[in-house]
This record gives sequence, structure tokens and C-alpha cells, in this order.
Amino acid sequence: MEVNIAQAQKIFFSRSSFEMIYFEAFANALDANATTVDIDIHLKDKDAIQNLALVIKDNGEGFTDARFAKFGKLFDVDEPTHKGLGRLVYLCYFENIHVESIFSPEHKRIFDFNEKFVSTDCKIECIQNGSLGTVLKMTRFSGDRLAKNEFIHPLYVKNALLERFYMKFYKAKLAGQRIVVNISYNAGGRIIKEKIDTEDIPDFEVKTIDSQLDIFNRIELYYQIKDVDTANSKIITAIAVDDRSHVVDIITDDNLHYGKEMIFLLISESFRGNIDESRQNLKISDVDLNQIKDIFRKAISEIINEKYPAIKASNERKIEHLTNTYPHLSGYIENDTIGYVSSNEVLKKAQDKFFRDQKEILTAENLTDEQFEKSLELSARSLAEYILFRQNVIKKMLSFDTSTKEADLHNLLAPKHSEFISDNIVQDIYRNNVWVLDDKFMSYCTVLSEAEMSKVIDVLTQGEKKDNDDDRPDITLFFSGNPLDEMVDVVVVELKRIGLSAENNSIVEFQLDTRTQRLAEFYGNRIQRMWFYGIVDIDDRYKLHLINNGYKPLFSHGSVFYRSKEVYSDLSQTTSVIQNSYIMDFTALVKDAESRNSTFLKIIRSKFENNSL
Repeated sequence: MEVNIAQAQKIFFSRSSFEMIYFEAFANALDANATTVDIDIHLKDKDAIQNLALVIKDNGEGFTDARFAKFGKLFDVDEPTHKGLGRLVYLCYFENIHVESIFSPEHKRIFDFNEKFVSTDCKIECIQNGSLGTVLKMTRFSGDRLAKNEFIHPLYVKNALLERFYMKFYKAKLAGQRIVVNISYNAGGRIIKEKIDTEDIPDFEVKTIDSQLDIFNRIELYYQIKDVDTANSKIITAIAVDDRSHVVDIITDDNLHYGKEMIFLLISESFRGNIDESRQNLKISDVDLNQIKDIFRKAISEIINEKYPAIKASNERKIEHLTNTYPHLSGYIENDTIGYVSSNEVLKKAQDKFFRDQKEILTAENLTDEQFEKSLELSARSLAEYILFRQNVIKKMLSFDTSTKEADLHNLLAPKHSEFISDNIVQDIYRNNVWVLDDKFMSYCTVLSEAEMSKVIDVLTQGEKKDNDDDRPDITLFFSGNPLDEMVDVVVVELKRIGLSAENNSIVEFQLDTRTQRLAEFYGNRIQRMWFYGIVDIDDRYKLHLINNGYKPLFSHGSVFYRSKEVYSDLSQTTSVIQNSYIMDFTALVKDAESRNSTFLKIIRSKFENNSL
């Protein structure tokens, strides 16, 4: 050859797939006008892959002098749809390909194709009454293993050839030309066979697509949808380039309709020649390919909506689910992609559009009337996004295991020793979840460093027996500002261990008074009001105890008791702090938060359902 074979193979097929061997051998056989191709896969021991051998036989015209001369020169092709490189893929996996080709009834050409091949290394034998055709025997497997064991299984090979050459097979059928591919696998005497026959290829329906992609060439969608066993369900979506199909992701696997085999092939002369030299990658820009995918997906959607109402209904349920789950993205979600593209991709595209609109408004120096109206809507959508986040927090709380409820709840309200400042309220609002207690606390921020938090907790719990370790403090504090600089309100959340008796739980009331005094003294009486929340188990005995000590039951989905009183720091009663204390169980905490949030959700869903973009 006039080109270094080893170097060319590394350049053009460095990332080839084993199945490319079948594709190239079959395509070459068709170029030689073969109508029968036999693929025999031999493996003496299924655990000894180094003994793998392929024998591919066809009844084509064989290596005539002209064909062999072109074989001896890389890139020597008759038309742009041929690349003149396909045979290099054989050498990616086998060190030698022995070729015997009968190109006339009286002559057989014999040669070995390998890295040292030169076109003069062949011999011609005289024979009598030979049948035209070529046999390729590939031996000396050069790999340690196959990327997929399925690559040598007949059913996989059959499906791979069908997917890649569906259009070629179908055109042959329409022309009345029969093509048969026999695939045989022999591993240690175990034989499996499969067959492709153009007579078995079902008819395609054709949809002409109106598109401005190319004003000179029309685009057609060839498709077939049939009922199959659930195990045989599959989707093939491909672009036909030079009579080969190249799979593109139009319908993702998670949208597979079980019990259906769906094949969609997009065909246009516009795609002709748009494949690289190795025939593995499309030479279409990302922009153009995305446009083609949109056209492809829309055409598939129209076919399914018209002819398959059950699938249409399923997609409509998916649309409803996404719209209800993410109402703030209503109008940004591309409904015609649902049921075809993965839900994550649908949501990502919708979120990206939302962010772009937000950026446009935020960077505008002067808002037009239209932009002002849009800013109001975007604000509503941003609020909706936050409400949905809160709902996920509630779902997380509902999943808490009894044994870990204390630690999990503490970290959910605020990560251990967190520090929040008002300047970062937009970011911190997704970390500070004190709204679970009451929405009026949403703007609270902790301003304690880790050292300060530990010091305060030590002051509050001085002399107490601690049931927790340093990694699981049962006290969380939120301040409305910096207690070192200004008068502030403070929220204190205390989590009592699950399963304590009424007597042990009642200790929390004495602790509340003591901690109110200590916290006010520690910050030099800058505490003006304190909101205490004790999360405890509440039984009937403890309820009666709370009532007898001035607590009033509040309406709740669980058990909540409230008391407000002044707590004095000394016997002279000159300095006091207002103490608002709530004793509640975990059910009340979660269910009441869920009830409040669900009201917001209903309002949001109603707004965006009636006023989508």
C-alpha cells in the first residue's frame, strides 16, 4: 500500500467498536453485488478469547483486478459515499485476514491482509467452474477481551446489522432484490444461528416533513411500529447517511414503550456524505444536529399522537405530572419533548430558559413596560421555586427514622454550627430552614462562629447531664441579628430524646427558664424576646401536666402547647425577657409545616396553570 497501514489504522480507528468489522465486511460485500453473506464466529473455548476467529463469506463479484487495485490504495474511491478505509478496522482486532476470492469461474485470488501487506503479495490460482465470491478468515485475535461479550452473539450481530443497514435492506426489498445474511456462532461445539432476510423486513410507512432545513432536498421519515413481546421492546431512531443508519438519541430508553418495536429513520439527500472517514461519527455541526433532532422529534410526536392514542395519553400524564411538580417552570417546559427526552433533560432546558430570562431582567438598566411585567412574573416563579424546595424539605422530614430523628432534624434546621449573614440571604435561605417552626422566622440568621456556638451551648447547659455527644448537639439557635451589637430576638430549638417519660420531659420547662436567664445575661441583656421550641414525645400525662402549668393547646395536626410569660433575671424583678415557649411533638412540627406550605403550592399551581407563557 502507499500508506503505512499500522499508522493509518491508529489514526482513523483508534476508538473503533468490534461491530464495525461486521458493518465494513457487509458493506463491501454489497458493493460487490453480493446477495448472500455468511458470518461464522468460531471460539474453541468460550473462556479463551484469544482463539476467536471470524469467517465472512459472500457471493459477490470478488476481487477483480480493478477491485484489488483499489484495495491496494487507501482513499481510492469511486464516489464520496465511499471512504476507502473500512478494511483497516479488521486490523484493530485481528493480526491477519486471509482472503480467498473467486473473481471469475477460472480464477481465484489469494492474499493475506495485515500490517505488512503490499499489493504485490498475492497469487492467482487457476480453477474450474468456480462460484464467484470472497471468503475473509480473520485470525490471531489481538485483544485481551471484548468490550461487550454480546459482540459475538448472533442475535446481537443481527440487530446491529439491521439497525445500521435497515434502509439498505428495505430498498433491496422494494427493488425485488433478496439479500440474506446467515449468522452462526460455534463455541466449543455449541451452535447458535440467526438470519436476516429482506423478505422478512416489514414495510415502512413514510411521512414527508415540511421543513426549511434544506430548500432543495426534502426530508422523509420512514417508520414502522409493531406489537412485540415485552422482552423484545425497543426503539431505533436514526439518520440515514449514505444508506447507513446512524443512531441519534431522540427517544431515550426511560421512555421505552414496552410491548412495542418502534423504528424511525430520517432520510434526506441533505445528509449525503456527512460522515467521517471511519464511518463512525456524523460530520454535522451541533447546531444543525440539534435542529435535525427537533424536526425528527416533532415528526415522531405527530405520528404517535395521530395513530397511537394510548401512548399519547401516557405522554399527557407525564406532562401533567411535571407541570404539577414544577409549576414555576410552566410555560418553559417543552411539552412536545415529554415522553421522548428524559425528564431530567426536559427540566434542565426549562430551568436554563428560566435563568436566561432572569439574567435578562437583572442586567437591564431600564425596564420597558414589557420587561416590568415579565419581572413580576419571574419574581412569582422564583418564589414558587422556593416553595417547592420547602416541600422537599418536608418530604425529607417525613422520611426520618425514629432512631436518627434528633440528629437529622438538627442538621436539617441548620447544618451544625452554621453561620448565616443577612448579605447572603438569597443563598442562605436554602440552608436556614427555621421556617419549619414558623414562617415569621424565615429572616432569622445565626451569626455565631463554631467556637462561639459551642461556648453558648456550654453556658446554657451548665451543670446539666448531657445525653448527646459533641457531634450531635440537641440545641439550635437562630438570632435576628448580631447579639453583640444590637437588641435581638432569638429562637432556641431543643430536641429531646425520643421515648422519655412525662417526668423527664417536664424538666424542659425548668430548663427553659434557666436558659432564658443565662442567654440574656451572656449577651448583656441584649435579648428582648425569646422563642423556645421543645420537640418531645407527648402523651396524655404530659398534656395534663402542661395544661396545669399554664400551657394552652393550639390547633395543630399533632400536639402543640403554648405559653408566654416574663422571665426575670433577678429577685428585684428589674430586668426581664419575654419568653414564648412551644412544646410540640414531631408530628405537629412536620404536619403543620406541610399544611402551611401546601396552601402556597395550591395558589402557585392555580396561577401558572391559568397563566402559562
